Amino acid sequence: MQFLQTNGRRGRTASIPAPRPPSRHAAEAALVEHYPALVRLVHLILPPALGRHRRVLAAHALVQRSLGRAGGGTRVRTSAGGAGSAGDTSRIPTARTGGTVDRSAHDWLRARVVRDALRPPLRVSRGAALPQTFGLRVFPQVGGTDELALDRALAAAEPTTRAALALTALEGLAPPSVVSLLRGAGAAEPEQAVEEAERLRALCSPEVAELLARPEFDPCTVQLRPTDLLGRGRRVRLAALACGVTLLAGAAAGVVGRSPAPPPRSAVSEVPAGVAPVSVPAERWADSSRVDFSAWPARGDRTGDQVLIRRALAAWTGGAPLPAGAEPPSLLYAGTVDGAAVVLLHTGRGLVRYTDAGATAGRPSLVRARADNGDVTTAAAVVLSRTGDRTRYLLAPWVAGAGLRDLRAPGSPLRSLHVAADGTTEPVTDPQPYTAPAPCGGVTVLQLRSSTRIVEDHAFLVADLGGLVPAHLTWTPLPTPGDPGRRPREATGPLGLAAWTHSACSLGRLRDGGVRSVNRWEFAAQTLPEHAGRALWICSRADTWDGRGQADVTLEVPGGRTVPVTTVHNTAACGRFGQDVLAGTTWSAPGGSRYVLAAGSRRVVGITAEGAVHAGAQGRLLAVRAEGGAPLRLAGRLPGGSSLPGWASRSVQGGG
Repeated sequence: MQFLQTNGRRGRTASIPAPRPPSRHAAEAALVEHYPALVRLVHLILPPALGRHRRVLAAHALVQRSLGRAGGGTRVRTSAGGAGSAGDTSRIPTARTGGTVDRSAHDWLRARVVRDALRPPLRVSRGAALPQTFGLRVFPQVGGTDELALDRALAAAEPTTRAALALTALEGLAPPSVVSLLRGAGAAEPEQAVEEAERLRALCSPEVAELLARPEFDPCTVQLRPTDLLGRGRRVRLAALACGVTLLAGAAAGVVGRSPAPPPRSAVSEVPAGVAPVSVPAERWADSSRVDFSAWPARGDRTGDQVLIRRALAAWTGGAPLPAGAEPPSLLYAGTVDGAAVVLLHTGRGLVRYTDAGATAGRPSLVRARADNGDVTTAAAVVLSRTGDRTRYLLAPWVAGAGLRDLRAPGSPLRSLHVAADGTTEPVTDPQPYTAPAPCGGVTVLQLRSSTRIVEDHAFLVADLGGLVPAHLTWTPLPTPGDPGRRPREATGPLGLAAWTHSACSLGRLRDGGVRSVNRWEFAAQTLPEHAGRALWICSRADTWDGRGQADVTLEVPGGRTVPVTTVHNTAACGRFGQDVLAGTTWSAPGGSRYVLAAGSRRVVGITAEGAVHAGAQGRLLAVRAEGGAPLRLAGRLPGGSSLPGWASRSVQGGG
């Protein structure tokens, strides 16, 4: 197994924390010098269930208390060698200059904060005196697709795995040192934690250390946002009113001699037991490590309509009770949309949309869709209704801006989209739906912008592909010399929009396939024979909600023409877990000669072609004159000598 080693300290085995604490002077100097790194380390280990605000404060509190607790607790050695109370070390000591930080003091502090961060969440959330921020919420920035994916992977990992990943990626410790440190912190299986951390690194990104060093994971570089100002004012007024009502009720009870009547049952509470939906607080999305459908509050003008909600629940369950242990659904929407009653439920793994247009419109309809493991982009919108070519959406509570774009006209300005207070949009009309036969006309997509309460300047595209949830569109540009590989990025900039112009019409083939996201990957560029210009090799990957993937490889040649190469179903290719690609096709030059063209992704170091030609090439590009009409067979060579099968047929079924 290859362990992760970073920060230019490959192979370094850091010192094991000393069994005896350092002097007070050395410990305080190390705390001041390494405070930001220690807080970042603790923040990564702490449980995401604390919430972003409390997690930041807890990270600072644990590091600030690392020298000891007021009134006793751990004692540190004084500079004279004696032991003294650490009662005044809960604050950050004054910085010193002109001295050298003792490495062993840093190792000792690091071991202490790791031990404290690995304690059960109860000790962190209730036992620590957190810094106070009245009227404000603090949280690090939220990054792009890679940062969000890594954050979700860390949230699902065990605390010891997060600690092992942080210690190797950020602190540069070798695996034996990490194992010893975790064992000293009380971890039960430190070796397994290191192995899980390496697997997590391999699944997420080869640049985990770079991602963890970004501001998105830095609790010392935080954003400040007020708490719910309007809600806070309403709560104050309601509290004053409640006090007045209580006083009046008490006086009336004393005069009349009987207790006040019990409060009426809410609409949702009258739904049969075990099936009643729940509603989440309106502001949960702004202070949660899970920004997905589970953070949507209930909205709409009929959230109190118990009869409508019961009908929707009965249609969903078929009248049967929920299985034992199943979580109740959450109510996302109940209202009237284009004359029909619509109820939207989140069932944990999926969405359910119930539509009742009335007795004259026939029986109500029920639509189910898989929608688990969503994020800021893939849980940003839901289709509430479709009428012909008109679609109305419900946007996530974190969407702060919305507009419309035509992917076929990248230079056109963003068109405004009206969004009501409850998150519903005006009807969106596709001028020429891309389900229509060729020629492909306009392709309308939504451009959404996240609230700055969770992420700065984050705009993204989603496209209606026939399901309940629009698909997130991204693109990966060509690699540059010396670049270890690029990652998918949002396609809202000029270059991304121009790139998607060529792939927009291919979206029609993905309709009704449960597509969650589509990434256009430009994996190679090739100069065509006979001075015919430059071509781009594209692999567009569509990921579905159930985990299956589809890869479409095309060759874009001068003149705006796209040559289909192959389609591969049920594959990991062209995604995070399939980053090596080789494809080829025959191409006719303007002079009439036929050529075999092939290209590989950045790790391909050689290509061999048989069948239509018998040729080979060093590097990742091949262009030779075709010799016959036999089927083309391709094989690529990767570093280390391993082989990569290539794609050359028009359509391939099964993994490639």
